[in-house]
Amino acid sequence: MDTIARADVLVTSPSRNFVTLKITTTDGVVGWGDATLNGRELAVASYLADHVVPLLIGRDPSRIEDMWQYLFKGVYWRKGPITMTAVAAVDMALWDIKGKVAGLPVYQLLGGASREGVLVYTHASGSDIPSLLDDIAQVKEHGYRAIRAQTAVPGVAGTYGVKHGAYYEPANAALPEEQSWSTEAYLDFAPRYLAEVREKFGFDFHLLHDIHHRLTPIEAARFGKSVEDLHLFWMEDPTPADNQESFHLIRQHTTTPIAVGEVLSSIWDVHHLITEQLIDYVRLSVTHAGGITHLRRIFALAELYQVRSGSHGPSDISPIGQAAATHLDLVIPNFGIQEHMGYPGLVDEVFKGGPTYADGYLHPGDAPGLGIDYDETAAATFPYSPKYLPVARRLDGSVHDW
Repeated sequence: MDTIARADVLVTSPSRNFVTLKITTTDGVVGWGDATLNGRELAVASYLADHVVPLLIGRDPSRIEDMWQYLFKGVYWRKGPITMTAVAAVDMALWDIKGKVAGLPVYQLLGGASREGVLVYTHASGSDIPSLLDDIAQVKEHGYRAIRAQTAVPGVAGTYGVKHGAYYEPANAALPEEQSWSTEAYLDFAPRYLAEVREKFGFDFHLLHDIHHRLTPIEAARFGKSVEDLHLFWMEDPTPADNQESFHLIRQHTTTPIAVGEVLSSIWDVHHLITEQLIDYVRLSVTHAGGITHLRRIFALAELYQVRSGSHGPSDISPIGQAAATHLDLVIPNFGIQEHMGYPGLVDEVFKGGPTYADGYLHPGDAPGLGIDYDETAAATFPYSPKYLPVARRLDGSVHDW
């Protein structure tokens, strides 16, 4: 019987840090999994190397469900982003192996395609409204049918989501950068610049906006109501999801669709949001929510309540995680949209293959497994570089949700 012969945890930093799990079977089949948790990468790497890898050796790689339960229930200390990211890496790698053994892409093992391609949205931003409009024009030229729009708020240094260069990378300092924030200035400015986007480009594309947990429930309700005539595809993470009852208040005041979930990591984290229909899109990522096996359960629950998927897919999830998400997106009946930022050129030196983009859609391809490979020689030339996400402070100096 083919068993797991070894597992290796690889850390590399081609423009940003990625953690990758490599599982090798006794027959020499290799599976790859993404274990990247932005700003806490080494915590997951240690969890894997010190506590998970020793448990894998000698086990049957084909028993994916059993392995998932073993790593989740068997550890006793369940859930949380570090644990669930580590479990996700194992899960992805085992699906990759299963596909390679079967000679089929993972989406075929999951039941086959439900659509021809995966609708994606990308990011556009600017330091002011004119530069945002210019960026949206460039993005539209690349065929994107859905665009997230963010602009710096005048006089507020810590505006979320604004690119510096070709890619947005918020983890940018060896110690967290402390940025100023004004909710009042944001609430005054954001609806106005989103209105200018619609005025210039019309309604023939999906427009998204990320609030990034920065508002109270009543502030989020006010924002949602103020942009209803702009027909946003969604407002993302309008308030922290710790108090999920608070989303009832938002729902009472606005019909703007709500997307939540990128910082959550399990079906229990979103159970109430889904079953009470407090959200329209669930945004957990395959990398941070236990892999393909667990995220599929979440989407199956969401389907029962007419909640669609909108998976988190920034450039701090590796191309392996993006590939795994795309395979799952292609299959599930309640797919909504997939985030797609792309990667700086150096990333392509390490990660080979993966989904292809054309005319607003991704497709995972038909190579066996996840369809992506990892160049260990190239990866070794990019050592780990400590980088942290920023911390937001209100104008009075107190800490705010970033």
